[in-house]
Amino acid sequence: MRKSVIVIIIAALVVLYMSIFTVQQTERGIILRFGKVVRDSDNKPIIYEPGLNLKIPFIETVKMLDARIQTLDVQADRYLTRENKDLMVDSYLKWRITDFSRYYVATGGGNPYQAETLLKRKFSDRLRSEFGRLNVKDIITDSRGRLTVDVRDALNKGSGSDTEATKDADQAIASAAARFDQEIKGNSPVVNPNSMAALGIQVVDVRIKRIELPSEVSEAIYQRMRAEREAVARQHRSQGQEEAVKIRAAADKTVTETLAEAERTALKLHGEGDAMATKLFADAFNQDPDFYAFIRSLRAYEKSFSKNGDDVMVLSPDTDFFRYMRAPTKQRAVQ
Repeated sequence: MRKSVIVIIIAALVVLYMSIFTVQQTERGIILRFGKVVRDSDNKPIIYEPGLNLKIPFIETVKMLDARIQTLDVQADRYLTRENKDLMVDSYLKWRITDFSRYYVATGGGNPYQAETLLKRKFSDRLRSEFGRLNVKDIITDSRGRLTVDVRDALNKGSGSDTEATKDADQAIASAAARFDQEIKGNSPVVNPNSMAALGIQVVDVRIKRIELPSEVSEAIYQRMRAEREAVARQHRSQGQEEAVKIRAAADKTVTETLAEAERTALKLHGEGDAMATKLFADAFNQDPDFYAFIRSLRAYEKSFSKNGDDVMVLSPDTDFFRYMRAPTKQRAVQ
């Protein structure tokens, strides 16, 4: 009896454990009964909020859907601007599930891969359409913030009928949304079949990480820029050489003028010195002609006779050159 009670208690605990499931704060739950979604009176899947919930054990299973904001990284792709110029654009977007019932049905059982595939197609087509309306300057400068906002709004509200670029993506989204409308038999609010709301998705943010030119275009532009810079450098060098020739010519002219002026001044000073010396000699001669004649003779002796005494001069002893070398008595007797 005791063993039976224990078995019953254990079985009850197991059944209770299998009946309770927890939905985390970052998730929402959908119950599947025999593989089919449990629906409400409007034929919509019943969504379980975070907390403890009950299900029928062994019969019902729980499918969890991520309620957090998710990131979709879009691979860099080539886009054409209004000027028919190619740009390589690397971007990403943030999205989350807002209508879990619609999301579950439209994506074939809450398949995130299918949702991201449709979202990526729609995003790429919409971004391509926006780039086609703008030129490179608008994309790179002031219009980048406006561009991403326009793309986000177009994804959430729908692209409308004004663009053919998103036609294929719109048809895929509309086809997925039609499955939901068919299952619930029109008991849901009307949404634009061209918007991500048709999949129960909201695009939170769109960002462009990098915009650059394709490699072949970049190389051509770099080559052209290099050629332009080299042409400017050659022009600067030629202008520099011209200025150098002018500066050298001006310097040579200045040097020649300076040397000529210095030589003129030197000759002038030399002439003035000679004139002053001549005047001094003349004044000295006028004051004492005999003393002046004596000094001149001494200087002549100094220049005529070498210091080693080897000079030989053949002159008459009575010549006037030796008058100051005679004995004083004889000199006076001659005088």
